[in-house]
Amino acid sequence: MFVCLQMEGADGAAVPPSLADRSHRSSISSMCARSVDVLVYLIDDTVVQLSVDSLMSVTVHELHRIVRDALQLPECAMEVFALWLISPLLDEPSLQFRRNVFFPKRRELQIENEAVLRLLYEEAKFNILEGRYPCDVEDCEQLGALVCRLQLGPYDQDQHTACALKEKLEAFLPAHLCRRGHSLLTALWKRGAKQPAYEQGLLQAYQTVREEAACNEPEALRQHYRAYLQRCHQLPYYGCAFFYGEIDKPAQGFLHRGGRKAVSVAISLEGVYVMDSKEKHVLLGLRFQELSWDHTYPDEEEEHILWLEFDGENEGILVNKLLKIYSKQAELMSGLIEYCLELNVAAEASALENSTLQSPTLPALASKQRPKLRRQNSVVCSRIQHLATIDYIEDGKEIKRVKPKRTASFFTRQFSHGAASYSAVQAPAESLEQG
Repeated sequence: MFVCLQMEGADGAAVPPSLADRSHRSSISSMCARSVDVLVYLIDDTVVQLSVDSLMSVTVHELHRIVRDALQLPECAMEVFALWLISPLLDEPSLQFRRNVFFPKRRELQIENEAVLRLLYEEAKFNILEGRYPCDVEDCEQLGALVCRLQLGPYDQDQHTACALKEKLEAFLPAHLCRRGHSLLTALWKRGAKQPAYEQGLLQAYQTVREEAACNEPEALRQHYRAYLQRCHQLPYYGCAFFYGEIDKPAQGFLHRGGRKAVSVAISLEGVYVMDSKEKHVLLGLRFQELSWDHTYPDEEEEHILWLEFDGENEGILVNKLLKIYSKQAELMSGLIEYCLELNVAAEASALENSTLQSPTLPALASKQRPKLRRQNSVVCSRIQHLATIDYIEDGKEIKRVKPKRTASFFTRQFSHGAASYSAVQAPAESLEQG
């Protein structure tokens, strides 16, 4: 059980308006001598109003139990959900009841309680519709079809037409797919180009949603909630904690002007993902075995910096790449990465201990990785060419440009357990160029 402190919508951050609006609310509505009215927000904008006695002495565990009782949730919800404090500056925080970042995805599909499944579904749907979970159009349509089924009931060809779906398209598909430019410049630029009719693909997907025979509606709802979550599990950043920052754009043009790009950084037990806040696609996805990291406090720059180091290529040559993420939340991100690694190390130690206690005739437990989406140009694939990185090799005490092989990492903080741990690049001495 924990409270996660999240600074959403900090100055300069690219955050959806709906999130920014919520983050300005205070969860303490009134106070008297004996009790305090506490407002807890769910992801679908529902408010749970609680009257809490002696708030200053109430533990997180007790407050979580009060919320569960108010929502009539079973005991398993204690592990599934956490309390989040959300605020641009953590001055008047909004208290929110959200999915626990550390709850394993594989256990979600074992949940039977409809209320718990519905809350998980609502949070996943919110992240899809807001574009926080970048998703290919084909998957957006399949997910949108399940939303149609859950909101409109089983498909009815007389009632559910493309025109009917088009009127409420933003309730089923991500907002950036539904927006259509209305300016004169947009009209001239796209003159002759036909706008995608996403409602047609959505309708076709809606028609194919399976309905189990002789299945009552409550059970059908549970099945569709699970189907939605199961498809979201294919996205590597499902269930992540999100932070906001900026990265340098690659230099372009004769004057080598770059500027900065707004990004969101998603962190989970599996790794770190950097996503373009405007284009809604992944720029960089790294599992912890593939990176080193550090957090620095610049003397003159306003923002703190999170550094990510990973293997890459420069004109066909292996190099170390450093990505610089400017963010007021850099220290929070670094702390969460470190905590996730500690949990992974503890889990590996426990699994190793359990495997040694097994009978010699039984095979040891093997961890299985979920397959990634491999579509060409998929939004979940990394776009290293869109990043302005520092490419280097460490040679003694100096950082130099490369013509490489391998050496020690520039950073000492990394996931160093296991055979697949990150290693850095080294070049022969005669091939180095001063950087």
